[in-house]
Amino acid sequence: MSVPIYIVDAFTEHAFAGNPAAVCLLEQPASEEFMSQTAAEMNLSETAFLWPENGGYRLRWFTPAAEVKLCGHATLASAHTLWETGRLPRDKRAEFHTLSGVLTAERDGDGITLCFPAYDLVPAEPLPGLAAALGAEEADIEEVFFYADNALVRLRDESVLRNLSPDFAALKSLSPRAVAITAEGGGEGVDFVSRFFAPSIGVNEDPVTGSAHTALAPFWADKLKRRELTAYQASRRGGTLRLKISEDKVFLSGHAVTVVSGLFHARP
Repeated sequence: MSVPIYIVDAFTEHAFAGNPAAVCLLEQPASEEFMSQTAAEMNLSETAFLWPENGGYRLRWFTPAAEVKLCGHATLASAHTLWETGRLPRDKRAEFHTLSGVLTAERDGDGITLCFPAYDLVPAEPLPGLAAALGAEEADIEEVFFYADNALVRLRDESVLRNLSPDFAALKSLSPRAVAITAEGGGEGVDFVSRFFAPSIGVNEDPVTGSAHTALAPFWADKLKRRELTAYQASRRGGTLRLKISEDKVFLSGHAVTVVSGLFHARP
């Protein structure tokens, strides 16, 4: 049996940048085994699986090691693929049923805007060993918060963030599922920068993490007293996100580019 599968670079206007996601288009639900093995085979930070359900699409995301409850770049890639393949008319909103509720995506000129729930942040003390695991000094850490089962760490400046070389084995031993680090942006047109590490679920550093920005956007909106922001995730590939905060929602906008299309020869 052949299943259509695509690799899409998300949060970029150019191939080989942003965050690549695999998108697997199904006609009906697939087995957990198929989704887990396919994600491991694709070996990208996320593989998205979607099939028609309740007038929209069921959407699930798997890293090479685990299923996750929310993923921004693979949702962007999924919406892009539905429109690009003609499965969804270009003027129709994409609606996804997920473990995080109903998520939507709409075309925004030549880009795409996602509507995601905003995360609440809980202030916390720095975890023992966190600075060393990040490759930072204790004095580099300004604030620590928890959101869902992740940590958000604000660093003193952008140069520290960009120059970190984490100890991923040490990070994996800490209690948060993942760690988002951030600092105010020093470049023109960028309000804040970030990086994202999740070795416990098989992703040492995620290139561009939409889900983290549902915590980062409200955080920086409060800091900077602005409701619209531009963010840059400073991974090796890099990616830009335009953000708008409205009550308990975060609107994430970006572009996507299909780089591979083909067939996966396995039984769902």
